[in-house]
Amino acid sequence: MAIQLPVINLDNASVGQVDLPESLFGVAPRADIMARVVHWQLAKRRAGTHKVKGMGEVSGTTKKPYRQKGTGNARQGSLRAPQYRKGGIVHGPVVRDHGYNLNKKVRRLGLICALSAKVAAGKLIVLDTATATDEAKTSAMVAQLKALGWDSALVIDAAVDAGFARVTRNIPKIDVLPTVGANVYDILNHDVLAVTRAGLEALAQRLNGADLSGAEKESEA
Repeated sequence: MAIQLPVINLDNASVGQVDLPESLFGVAPRADIMARVVHWQLAKRRAGTHKVKGMGEVSGTTKKPYRQKGTGNARQGSLRAPQYRKGGIVHGPVVRDHGYNLNKKVRRLGLICALSAKVAAGKLIVLDTATATDEAKTSAMVAQLKALGWDSALVIDAAVDAGFARVTRNIPKIDVLPTVGANVYDILNHDVLAVTRAGLEALAQRLNGADLSGAEKESEA
């Protein structure tokens, strides 16, 4: 079976209908799968450049503060120990990679669930095209988006039009991605998901082929 959705243009005029495969846009959304994919994406985005100095890295004398016995104080071996001011940190963060591997089938299912969740909520809009001329102004695009009722929207196209990207890049909460960059986090992080006809075809091709090699490249950018 197929899911029928109307197709509109940026002037909010109807220009036909499109059939979406139920296997990609009509599954029961699984919050646990989407949460796993989002966690994986955010883990990959972490720089991992946090670093503190341990006891062997802080500057200071290596001399024993005082003799072992006979002072009445607790024995101490170094002034660089963590209990002293300017001492090293115990088990502090070090430079490391927070990313981990996630099964390709889980990533694919997460994207399908995110798309299906938008369809179920009535928040998936099919655009005929998402283009703009070189003379187009951001103010005119703001007026068009306001007429459409989009306060927070992610626009996905097979190949992002340079003019459209230019006039939308300074509009808050409006983002544009190519199909290869479509991901669970950005889809769920926007209220409206707008996909062009070409974007739908490319999404279906990508998901049917399970080619997710570049699916989260934008999360590392």
